[in-house]
Amino acid sequence: MAMIIPTNMRTDTTITTMTDDAYHYLKDPAEIYALSFDIVRAEANLDRLADDQQDIVIRLVHACGMPDIVDELAFTVNAVAAGRSALKAGVPILVDATMVGAGIIDRHLTENTIICTLNDDGVDVDAKSWGTTRSAAAVDRWQSHMGGAVVAIGNAPTALFRLLELVADGAPKPAVVLGFPVGFVGAAESKQALAENKLGLEFITLQGRRGGSAMASAAVNALAAGLR
Repeated sequence: MAMIIPTNMRTDTTITTMTDDAYHYLKDPAEIYALSFDIVRAEANLDRLADDQQDIVIRLVHACGMPDIVDELAFTVNAVAAGRSALKAGVPILVDATMVGAGIIDRHLTENTIICTLNDDGVDVDAKSWGTTRSAAAVDRWQSHMGGAVVAIGNAPTALFRLLELVADGAPKPAVVLGFPVGFVGAAESKQALAENKLGLEFITLQGRRGGSAMASAAVNALAAGLR
């Protein structure tokens, strides 16, 4: 029986086709990446971006499949340079969720250690005692690693809020904050707080509700290796 596919769901027939007994599709990883990035360049408006921001944005669009996020991305002027220098220096990468860490391509790293404290012993006890989320309580355990680190938040708005609170209270500043918490409660507000911070933090963030672990990982990967 033939399947009718709505027009807005059809794939490009020059890329993927189907016969009676097989799918014909691109299989070469390098070709897939190159074509993907070419499509992003064609569909996303990159004109307003500085040269060193474009690789980051292409990676982010590639991670979520949504070219329209470009207009919602916010950067500090030195965020990309600060993040790249920090990663090359081997600083820790602090992540709010194991999924963020899992998406980071470790072959592009130097001496960097990926640190996620969400499941550390006692975090759940602290969260209950302090009346907050585990994600926020876990951020308190970053403090000895925060100075000059790369922070990638791709899940919890409370983690981003807590990071800002700690820095405001005198905790060491990260080199760059990659703020991509996702959701309907607190996500947009936490990223707005990051974008409006008066703490001197370098950052890259996606304003609004959208975000996620894949985007936070993609931002780290882009800082570490561009489009490689």
